[in-house]
Amino acid sequence: MKRKLIVILLIVVMIFNLSACSKEPTENKYQAQFLELFDTVTTIIGYAENKEAFSEFAQSVYDDLKVYHELYDKYHDYEGVNNIKTINDNAGVAPVKVDRKIIDLLLFSREAYQLSDGMVNVAFGAVLEVWHDYREEGTNDPDKAKVPPIELLKEKAKHIDINKMVIDEAASTVYLEDPEMSLDVGAIAKGYATEQVVQLAKGKGYTNGLLSVGGNVRAIGSKGYGVTAEQKDRSSIGVEDDWNVGIQNPDKESEEQYLHILNLENLSLVSSGDYERYYTVDGVRYHHIIDPNTLMPARYFKAVSIVTEDSGLADALSTAIFNMPYEKGLQLIEDLEGTEALWVLPDGTMKYSSGFEALIKQDSDKAAE
Repeated sequence: MKRKLIVILLIVVMIFNLSACSKEPTENKYQAQFLELFDTVTTIIGYAENKEAFSEFAQSVYDDLKVYHELYDKYHDYEGVNNIKTINDNAGVAPVKVDRKIIDLLLFSREAYQLSDGMVNVAFGAVLEVWHDYREEGTNDPDKAKVPPIELLKEKAKHIDINKMVIDEAASTVYLEDPEMSLDVGAIAKGYATEQVVQLAKGKGYTNGLLSVGGNVRAIGSKGYGVTAEQKDRSSIGVEDDWNVGIQNPDKESEEQYLHILNLENLSLVSSGDYERYYTVDGVRYHHIIDPNTLMPARYFKAVSIVTEDSGLADALSTAIFNMPYEKGLQLIEDLEGTEALWVLPDGTMKYSSGFEALIKQDSDKAAE
């Protein structure tokens, strides 16, 4: 059954005085939200002339994102769909014929692996599964929480060679040569899918909106009124501005919810940190971002944030530089055109790439507007 989204009217009316008009024109801000895709909350925000126009936009985004969710899922089967789980189930058995969307994701993942010197690796699943199981057990029963034995992690790390992921583009198949291998695209999939859905939306004529998939934020155009170019042209307001998006403070006990508010136009913001998906053992927090070198949670930073146009690249980089010393990560970011980063050190100190501070909004404490 095709799900219909519930659209929430956030701002009923915005009134502007226009001397040339006898009536008071209005534009509305709408929001749609759903929970079941990519195991996270997805939010769509846009300004439109009516609810119907925004609903059409939001439904289109949901439908497209659902396709990627099912293809990139490593935990569930779907009727008639060969997905990441299907590939893992057939490791060492046989190649699996897959949708081109999976081929493209895995090709991009190879590029990210090379770019990051192995700090983001979709073939890291065997190690991540161990941490996932221990985290689940520790979360469900904190009294029994424990850290995986390093011997077990080292044994699983024998099965993370991305070169044993064989992609046959002509046949549209993927084969894992190592039967103990397991793909985990969690460090890339949300951002990559977000970017693909945005490009599909643009192809359908949508020019304005804000999409957040579990904190992977992608601004479509600027904060123009009307989700399509035609609607914007008809708008009597004619006001455009960058989207205002907040970077979450990793210190949840702080009175400040956001570290900064950024101005975004046609840009992505992706953050990674130790403040979500973690469990505690003997007073020590063990989060979900695992350093491929140590096989333990990375300890360089509390959080990092990436700003660049491509959400898939931003997602990959946020994991990669979280796993790198600051100097190495800074060099990587500075070598990438149109890409900026923020690092939050364990003591709360913040460091920035050369162009990051120019993105910070100076006169507002409101996010996602």
